[in-house]
Amino acid sequence: MQELYIDTPDGVRALCNRLGGTPWLAVDTEFLRERTYYPRLCLIQIANTEVAACIDPLTIDDLSPLRNLLLNPAILKVFHAARQDLEILYQLWDAVPAPVFDTQIAATLLGLGDQAGYANVVEQLLGISLPKEHSRTDWTRRPLSGEQRRYALDDVIYLGRLYQEMHARLTALGRIEWLGEDFRTLTESGLYRVQPEHMWQRIRGRQRLKGVQLAVLRTLAAWREEEAMKANRPRKWIMKDEVLLDLARRRPASLEKLGHIRGLERGDIKRHGHHLLRLIGEAVALPPEAWPETEKAHRPTPQQEALTDLLMAVLRLRAEAHQLASGAVASRKDLERLVAGARDIPLLRGWRHGLVGADLERVLAGKQCVCVSADRLELVARSAVPPT
Repeated sequence: MQELYIDTPDGVRALCNRLGGTPWLAVDTEFLRERTYYPRLCLIQIANTEVAACIDPLTIDDLSPLRNLLLNPAILKVFHAARQDLEILYQLWDAVPAPVFDTQIAATLLGLGDQAGYANVVEQLLGISLPKEHSRTDWTRRPLSGEQRRYALDDVIYLGRLYQEMHARLTALGRIEWLGEDFRTLTESGLYRVQPEHMWQRIRGRQRLKGVQLAVLRTLAAWREEEAMKANRPRKWIMKDEVLLDLARRRPASLEKLGHIRGLERGDIKRHGHHLLRLIGEAVALPPEAWPETEKAHRPTPQQEALTDLLMAVLRLRAEAHQLASGAVASRKDLERLVAGARDIPLLRGWRHGLVGADLERVLAGKQCVCVSADRLELVARSAVPPT
């Protein structure tokens, strides 16, 4: 395999022309985001069976040939834990590469566990132990050392081999088609589009607020998100969650009362005080029907607990039949939500629905039953159960 380090526009064009007809590409990125809102892209690695390349976006202004290559719908893009990489590329190009294959999701269907790490999957499937000493490196510094380049290239060289091995195994098991919906979901641009008005739902401690307090929190969290985006700084550098929660709880109506909020610095009050008071006032003035609501904590009844136990048995039965860990398919909490009536859950989408979700729905509808036969549980149609 030829290994390249590309740091010129001509080099990018030549590489992308060369790879234009490849059926798949392994793709990875290196980035930093500790001090910024948007991740700073520091390196893009791509590989097929013939060439592996590190592309340096810090020294190349025009990445349009790479954009055209990775947005080519005729080329499958292979990632491990794709969401962060796809988020970065979406922010860079306002488009999501498609189609994709995520080896972390595929690992679940090979019995390697849910959200398995890249090095762990490579070791289990390829028998290769990858070094980890550069996983926390500062990728903004130049020049990159030989060891850093080696680490970056190995990420896509073995990712390509992993894809080939996984594709062969999943095809042999008849599971390759199971992944289609999960992979298509990863390429939906809405998944990566920032929606400031929804950011309040990520704040821990919001469950302790109610009514108009939540309306204030929603307004302030959206303001903070927009400020962080404009300044390209982490949102908590603009204002900490604890301060937003206290502002929503106490709803100060003057600069003096703003000064009583713990953690709200004088500089924050000087820069944003009047605007914060206006935002709080606007949220307080909203009618009750416009207030948001948090998801209410659900306490299952004894009957629901029993139903969840029954569904756990079905889940374990189906997972065992496919040599998968039940926890990689669904958790007890997922089943509790299903029993409580929730339907917008992963268990009822994609391969999970085909594997066990549809059976669980039929059990809840009384169309299937769990029976004991020869000291083993069996799932049978209700019509097949003899009357008592």
